[in-house]
Formats: sequence, structure tokens, C-alpha cells
Amino acid sequence: MQTANQIFFSLLSLMLIGLYVSTITPSGFKKDENLIYWQSSILLRAFSFISWMTAPYLAGFFLTVANLSFLASMMLMVLLFRSWRKPLTQFDLIFAASFVAVSILIFEILRQFDAGFAVRAAFMAIPISILSVWEMRELTTVLKTDKSTGLKTLMIMVLISLIITSAVGVSGLLNKSLGGNQLIQFDGTFMLWGSLSMHLLIYIAVSSYLYQRMMTRERDALMSLDQAARENAQIKSLLEEREGLISSLLIANKTAATGALSASIAHELNQPVAAISLNAEFIKRQLSEGIADPQAIQEVISGIQFDNQRIAKIVSTLRDIFRQEEVKTGLVNLDELIEQMKSIILPQARDRRVDVEFDLQGEQAIPLNTNEISQVILNLVNNAIDAVSSNASMDKKIMIQTRVTADHIELRIADNGPGIAAQKRDTIFDLMKSHKKEGMGLGLWLCKHIIDRHQGRIHYEDSEWGGAQFVIKLPIHPMATKV
Repeated sequence: MQTANQIFFSLLSLMLIGLYVSTITPSGFKKDENLIYWQSSILLRAFSFISWMTAPYLAGFFLTVANLSFLASMMLMVLLFRSWRKPLTQFDLIFAASFVAVSILIFEILRQFDAGFAVRAAFMAIPISILSVWEMRELTTVLKTDKSTGLKTLMIMVLISLIITSAVGVSGLLNKSLGGNQLIQFDGTFMLWGSLSMHLLIYIAVSSYLYQRMMTRERDALMSLDQAARENAQIKSLLEEREGLISSLLIANKTAATGALSASIAHELNQPVAAISLNAEFIKRQLSEGIADPQAIQEVISGIQFDNQRIAKIVSTLRDIFRQEEVKTGLVNLDELIEQMKSIILPQARDRRVDVEFDLQGEQAIPLNTNEISQVILNLVNNAIDAVSSNASMDKKIMIQTRVTADHIELRIADNGPGIAAQKRDTIFDLMKSHKKEGMGLGLWLCKHIIDRHQGRIHYEDSEWGGAQFVIKLPIHPMATKV
């Protein structure tokens, strides 16, 4: 029987060594931070079988070494199972080492006091059973997230091993009178073989499960790569689609800009062209009636030349604006610019019986593009004239004010017309949105566009007379481009 035991232990050792070799070959497990527990457990278990095999020929202390290696290998298996569900802590390692040390210390005391083999076997069944229960607990927790067949098979084997180990312990207590250091003295030798064989099957099951986990991770990684490739293809397609949309928007933007430019030119040229037409009609009527006054005709021709220059300036200004070029500015006194524009503003207001008041206190030069800011002022004044002209009141007023603040010049153009309805105020600066029946929705949009180009701000308020008031704030600090 002793020879059979030695053959049995040597076979178990060889199988475990072969299992260990499979973990370090190129086709074995990939590098894993928990692999050290698995490999160490296999080597310790193989060493414990070798120690049991040679113990009859060596000192009795090798029985203690064999049992120490066996318990340590089981504890490493417990730590491996625990690491599958959460990172191991320093407390886990200290507790595991303490448990093994205390258990083997008690075993050595029993051996030193010549406790029989049955007693020692019965005692060792206790920590082995505790570790088996611990293994079951860790595997049960892992099972909550991993329902694989491999894990369930492993749990069944651990349970069977627990049952057999408990039976070995009970049998040892029942046969404690048999004593001795030889396994052949123990009636349950075959039962012990069964227990150790189940432990070997547990190692094989763990190895199979680890390979399954590795294959699952690699499959998931391949699926992730495939998914990433598909997502990259989708992203590439979306990027290409975006580029196409951007190109389409650029084309649409140029088309819209061209349309807006055309509409703006038509809108802004309306007044000077109408003035030229009226002046030409006046000259034609004078000549047809034969009462041509050379001085009057000369004044009319001067007016036509002035309006013609206005047309040229309007076209040039709008062209620069719609090219999106940086605004070209020079230091301009806003009050002086408004004074120069009175020759245009006052005759138009007088013809419509509108009183225009000026309160100019913005005596400071700031960076402006004269043509563009003149266009803004004329647009706002013309809108105010149109607004108050529809007012039934005989007192039709417009106020143009300038003020200097800490960091900007403030320009206010107010009237006592009907104002703008509250529900329309959010869109008054939008392109092609007009609050006037005959409006094109270009004037206020163009005013805001020009003010934005000057890094300024424009907004609407109710005037103190109950009409409309547009407030413009232009920065005093020099702008990026000056000529």
C-alpha cells in the first residue's frame, strides 16, 4: 500500500507540474496580475505531494512541510478566486498568511506530542474544509456576474471536494485508535485518495475556466476592435458628410451673401436714385417750359453729382462689407461726422415736416470707417423719419444724441413714432425680417452687421417719448486695422 501511495503522489505531482508548464508556454495564459497566485498554488500543491511521497524515508518534519504547502496552495486558490471580483488588500494577505501559520502550528504541536495519524488527519480536515467553504463563498459571489458553465462546474467540484474532505475528517476521528505515521495505517486511504484527486480536478477546472476567461476577453477585444473599426468607418462617413454639408453651406452662404448684397444695393440706392430722378425731372420741366434758370439748374446738377457720389460710396461700402474684409478705420470725431451729414438729414426731414434735434457731446476721435458709420446713421434716421411720418400728431420729433463714457462713445437716435411691438423686437436685426410693410428686412440687419464689424453693440429701447430708440456703443480703444 505504501508503494501505491508513493506512485499516487508522484502521478499527482507530475500532472500538476505539467499543468504549471502549460501556464508559462507561449500558448499559455497572457500576462495577468493574478496569475502569480495561480502558478504559486500549483507549485506548492505539487511540492506538498512530493513531500508526502518522501516523508516515510525522511524526517517526520516533512509531514509538516507537506501540510504547510497544501494549506498554502489552497489559500492562494482562495485569493485567486477573491481577486476575480475585487482587488486584494493588504489585510487579505495578512489574514491569509496568519490563518495558514496558525493551522500548521497546531498541526506541528500535535505531531510533536505524538498524536496519531488519524487525529492529525482529522485536524487537517478542519482548515481544509474552512478553505473549501471560503472558496465556495468567493465563487458564489463571482457567479452573480459570471454565469458561465466553466464556473458552475468548478463550484460543483469544490463542493464535492468539501464533502469528501469532511468525510475524511469524520473517518479519522472514528479511527483515531489506529495511529501511526504511515498512510497505509489509515482505513480511509482510498477516501483520502479521492479527496486529493478532487483537488487535482479542481486545478484542471480552474485552468479550463481561466482559458475560457482569456478566450472571452480576446473575443470581446476582437469584437471591440471590430466595433471600433465600424465606428471609425461611421465617423469617417460622418466627417465626409460634414465636409459635404460645409461645402454646401459655403456655397449657400455665398449665394445668400450675393442675394443680400443685391438687395442691400437696391435698398440703399433707392434714395439717391430717387433724388437724381427728381432733379432730372426738374431740369426737364424747366427746359420744356422755357424758364430755365442757369443758377437753379447749376444747383440741381450739383445735387445730381452729390447723389452720384453717394451711389459710388454706397456700392463701395457694401462691396467691402460683403467681402468680409477687416474694417478699415481712421480716427474720426463722431460729432463732426454727424455735423457733415446734416446737409443730407435735414432736407429729408424738412420735406416730411419732421423736427430733428441734435445733442452732440461726443467730442472724441475714435476708430471708424466713415462711409460705413454714415450708412448706419442714415438708415436709422430714415427709419425714424418713416416712423414719425405715420404719426397723426403734428409734433413729429427725432433726437440724435452722443455721449462719452469710460470706454465707448454712445450714439442714440430716438423718435416719437409708434415704436416697435414687443413681440417683434427679438427679430428686428434678422436678415429679411422687417416690421414695416414696405420694408425688405435689410436696413437694421446691415446696421448691426456694420456695428459688429466695428466691435460695437446696437440695441433697441423705447424712447422717452414712447417711440423707438436705437442705442449704439462704439469702442474708444483703437481697432485692429487702421488707415
